[in-house]
Formats: sequence, structure tokens, C-alpha cells
Amino acid sequence: MQASPHQQRILTAGLAVALVTLALWFGGVLVTLLLLTLCGLGQWEFTAMFRPGAEHKNLRITGVALGAALVLAAQVGGPSAALWAFAACFWILALRFLLRFSREQSLEGTGTRATQFTDELILLCSLAYIPLMLQFFLLLNTREIVLVVLSTTVSDTAAFYAGTWLGKRKIWPQVSPKKSWAGSIGGLAGCVLAVTAYGLYLGQAPLAAWLLLGALLNLSAQMGDFFESALKRSLEVKDSGTLLPGHGGLLDRIDSLLLALPCYVLLRLIQPFFQ
Repeated sequence: MQASPHQQRILTAGLAVALVTLALWFGGVLVTLLLLTLCGLGQWEFTAMFRPGAEHKNLRITGVALGAALVLAAQVGGPSAALWAFAACFWILALRFLLRFSREQSLEGTGTRATQFTDELILLCSLAYIPLMLQFFLLLNTREIVLVVLSTTVSDTAAFYAGTWLGKRKIWPQVSPKKSWAGSIGGLAGCVLAVTAYGLYLGQAPLAAWLLLGALLNLSAQMGDFFESALKRSLEVKDSGTLLPGHGGLLDRIDSLLLALPCYVLLRLIQPFFQ
């Protein structure tokens, strides 16, 4: 008997929570492997949306390899090493473009068609969008990681069910035809309640700080969701992939997390939430 979309959604979300919990419990190598897996799959999907087809397989493999190098650099040397790794990735991709340009000019002689830098730009954007954002996990302790993951999970889930049950008026149909005001408000309310309850139980900040944090994390999560929706519509793609039943691709699941992570790291510089 085939599971319904609702059951698939719950099963996939439960499996994701279980994997994150195991990684945090054991730490060390498992955390690194989880980040490498998220980055690798996410970059593969991102590049495949722009460059589908087997003929672009090497481009996707290049992106995954560079992303893995960036994650490992951040794991070993921290944020400064991640920035140096990103700079090194730019130079590698610049060299790739130069070699392609030289080879194609040699084949075409004095032809007027210029070699495009588009492939390299796609890879650079994938590096900035996925591994560079996910490396913020390395700055957080276990309680903070659970908080950020909780905020985006509750935001997505509450928005989905509120929109399904009550959503009529669309919030931004040009970008995301299915998202409604009811879903947006439901996600906001759910996130604020979850973050506040979690924070008052395990954190040290005052009530007002947790309420504001929940609201800002939800807004950044919604922005991440809208961004990926607009990206997919611009490319005429329904989902980033088919990896997660009930959710689509991995990017369809972590798009809100990618913008919520740096938002939290920035806010905690202003107001510490945990000791």
C-alpha cells in the first residue's frame, strides 16, 4: 500500500530529525559526514536545476568536490579557513574558465562567439548558498543547533498545515503560487511559540528576546523558502529533486535553514541566548 503525501511528509521529517539527533549525540566525525552529505546533495541538486542532463555530470561533480573542500576547511580551521577556501575555489573556477576559453578559441579560430562564464558562476553561487551557509553550524553548540533546526522545521510544518486548512488568499503568487497569508501567519506563530518555549526552558535570555528571535528566524526562513521558489520558477522546475518523498529534493527541505543559520549567528552577537 502506497503511503499518502501526508504520511510521506511525516516519515521523511522523522527520518531527518533522527539523523540530526544521532549526529549531534555522537558528534565529531558524524557531524562532519552529515554536513558533507547535505552540501554534496544540495550542490548536486542546485547545479542540476541549471544544467540538467548527463552531459553536465562533470560540472556537478566539480561543485560537490569544491563544496566538500570548503566544509573540511571550515571544520579544521574555522570561519577564516572557510573564507580562504572560498577564495581558492574562485581561483580554481577562474582557471577552469581560462582553460575552456583558450581551448574553444583554438577550435573556433577567430570566431566571434565568446565562451560564457555561466557554468563557473553557477558553481560559485552554489558554494556561497550551501556550504558557506551550512558552515555556520560549526559556530553553534548543540542547544543552538537544535534551536535553529527546530525553528525552521516548525515554521515549515505549521505553515504547510495552516495553509492547507485555511489558506485562500495568496501572499506572493508571482513567486510562489501555493503559499498563503494563513500559512505565513501560521508558520510565524508556530515558530515564535516553539522558540520561546525552548528558550525559556534551556536558555538565559529574557522573554522579549525569545519572542523577537522566533519572529526573525521565521522571517528569514520564509525568505529562504521564497528565494528557492523564485529560483525554481525562473528555471521552470517543480522541485529541486526527488530525494525526499513528500518534500521533493533536499534543497526543498533546507532552503529555509540556509538563511536562518546566519540570521541566528548575527542575532546572538547582539543578544547571547545561551551560556
